Amino acid sequence: MKEIVHKKLNQLQATAICGNDISSSCLYVSALTILYAGQYAWISLLIVAAVLFLFRRIYGEVVGAIPLNGGAYNVLLNTSTKRLASLAATLTVLSYMATAVISASEGMHYLHGIFETLNVTIATVVVLVLFTGLAILGIGESAFVAVIIFITHIATLSLLVLASLWFILNNGLETFHINWETPIAYGNIKTALFLGFSAAMLGISGFESSANFVEEQEHGVFPKTLRNMWAIVSFFNPVIAILLISVIPLTEVGANKESLLAHLGQTTGGSWLAWLISIDAVLVLCGAVLTSFVGVSGLLNRMTLDRILPNYFLKKNKRGSHYRIVISFLILCISVLFATRGHLESLAGVYTFSFLAVMALFGIGNLLLKFKRSKLPRPERARGIAVVVAVSFIIAAFIGNMKLNINAFYTFLKYMVPSLIFIGIMLNRVILIRLMIQALEYFYQPLRRFVIVSNRYLQKMSVEINSQEFVFFTKGDDIAILNKVLQYVENNETTKKLKIVHVKNDSSNNEALIKDLEVLDRAYDDIDIEYLEIQGVFGPEIIDELSQKWKIPKNFMFIGSPGNKFSYRVSDLGGVRLIM
Repeated sequence: MKEIVHKKLNQLQATAICGNDISSSCLYVSALTILYAGQYAWISLLIVAAVLFLFRRIYGEVVGAIPLNGGAYNVLLNTSTKRLASLAATLTVLSYMATAVISASEGMHYLHGIFETLNVTIATVVVLVLFTGLAILGIGESAFVAVIIFITHIATLSLLVLASLWFILNNGLETFHINWETPIAYGNIKTALFLGFSAAMLGISGFESSANFVEEQEHGVFPKTLRNMWAIVSFFNPVIAILLISVIPLTEVGANKESLLAHLGQTTGGSWLAWLISIDAVLVLCGAVLTSFVGVSGLLNRMTLDRILPNYFLKKNKRGSHYRIVISFLILCISVLFATRGHLESLAGVYTFSFLAVMALFGIGNLLLKFKRSKLPRPERARGIAVVVAVSFIIAAFIGNMKLNINAFYTFLKYMVPSLIFIGIMLNRVILIRLMIQALEYFYQPLRRFVIVSNRYLQKMSVEINSQEFVFFTKGDDIAILNKVLQYVENNETTKKLKIVHVKNDSSNNEALIKDLEVLDRAYDDIDIEYLEIQGVFGPEIIDELSQKWKIPKNFMFIGSPGNKFSYRVSDLGGVRLIM
């Protein structure tokens, strides 16, 4: 049966999917920042915009060099170890989980303000289920809905800005002067700016989303989504903060923090504008839920292909959606909602620290890419010092948020640790199976029949896991490089078989390479090394041919880092991984 070819996302569609997440922060981040930085909140928000500007190039370089789904997981998988990459993936999934639940719950709180009889918890579950169905229908349908929500949200925010400016022109800046003279709540300006900056970093959560579905975007769209997201938050967040300080007394901010923009709309335009902002809040927060489902689907699919998660999740429906991933994510979100009883501060802890850790790991991945994959072509480069500065700001924000709410950090650990344990079990399942077999054999006599059946099952499982073949395409590398390849495979993959393939278009003699491999074959007893020489030109066509012939997925095929003279982009190779 021929697989359906899905149309790639254009700039507006891709921006809408990830933009709904990051632009939804405009609804709450100004209020949150004002609570800590007071009248200087707009400065904290401008600092955040500057940090995000640095991350535009960081993300652009990494994803431009390795344009595959997975974000921080993808870059670390191709520059470091699978364990470190799995840490980034776990944090990203936790961030998406918290985003989905918080956004759905907050959206229903806004709706509850309009319909007071609404049960927020039940409505939150309904929203999660509805967007699960939309994600299962496919990314095309998801993009159509996301675009409508995105355009409505930007138009509503623009209307609020214009209404506030008109109000100020007619009523003057008396409130601004009073607020400006108000004593700082947190000691001095430096402390206020630091705490405000730490809280304001929530305003760029969602910036990482585009990197998790880059393969679904048209060529050249990804850097434009980064630019568009940066422009939105760099304009609206500081501007709205200044307008709030000019219109709303600081003493009213705390009492209206959950719906401060609606309060601003009520003050500057009347009840109709407050109602419009509330409806917009419901829509865009639901759009952030959709972003979570789309992003996590691309990420978990990539993790499953790399054998970090069970192959159970690979099954697709007729529309090409990984419905098992989406449904599993729904179950996880609902379980978290009831486990926390919808307590937003607990979920916010998971959200904030997961997101900041992912951003920091992405910066580290950029530095590793510079160091380990310096020859890999990329459309743009971020300066090393800029990367270090950006990561330093993220670390500062992480520490700042710990100071703001240490209990939220403890909640984050409660979710992260079990997740890492599960991933650890998946990465080390062969070793654990061997230990189980040995443990069962120890109790052989009293549990003879049970042990025999269990051992057969476990041994069969171990053989199936180890039977997956991997391929490394060599350029005729020396023994030192091939030794590093085997070390990587031994430390990161569960396999007993490795094909080393040399694609050549001449009649060169590779006797030295063959002798080197014989030495390595003796040194690595646990890995069966097979050397093959193939006439041809290395590229996507020969990779497709060998993948189908040997029934080996392309993400189980490895290459060294290609140079500037290489005729193809890494994305053209269909998921082949860089390990050298």
